[in-house]
Amino acid sequence: MHRYKIWNGPMPTTAAQASVTTGTSIKTMLQLATPSTRQLQPIAWGFSLDDPPGADGVIELLQTDVAATVTAHVASGIQSLDPNAPPSLLTLGASATGYTATAEGAITATRVFDAVSLSSVSGESSLSYAYQWMPDERPTVAISKFLRVRATTPTTAVDLRCWVVWDE
Repeated sequence: MHRYKIWNGPMPTTAAQASVTTGTSIKTMLQLATPSTRQLQPIAWGFSLDDPPGADGVIELLQTDVAATVTAHVASGIQSLDPNAPPSLLTLGASATGYTATAEGAITATRVFDAVSLSSVSGESSLSYAYQWMPDERPTVAISKFLRVRATTPTTAVDLRCWVVWDE
């Protein structure tokens, strides 16, 4: 197995990792598309917000059967955590691996791996979150499925950075 990390934006070079606005309805912030030949196993995930949302919200990590339409990631945006590992086998493209969805797609089946409530009251919710699974509780994302980080901030958009670490 090889371990990789991805963020909801392009790989930073001369500037810091960019944050992306959540909008005011449900929005896929990051999507990973497994190929038809390999599943993946999330190891850890997390996010940070620049400000609390205007109303209570939720950030979730889930597997879906349908892709969102996203800004396509490129291979350089998928960071191998081992410099000697081969490139990731994730499928790249606007209906595959990417970030900042413009359309959610008609999902018919999901598996929720984690969900985090956000408080709209400043100081009552943490503006960052990270979770790492124990080895024997790690979920597996099936072949030809999609792992998504989705945000729902119903009244006020906030800027969010999110990431996922996985083995494939």
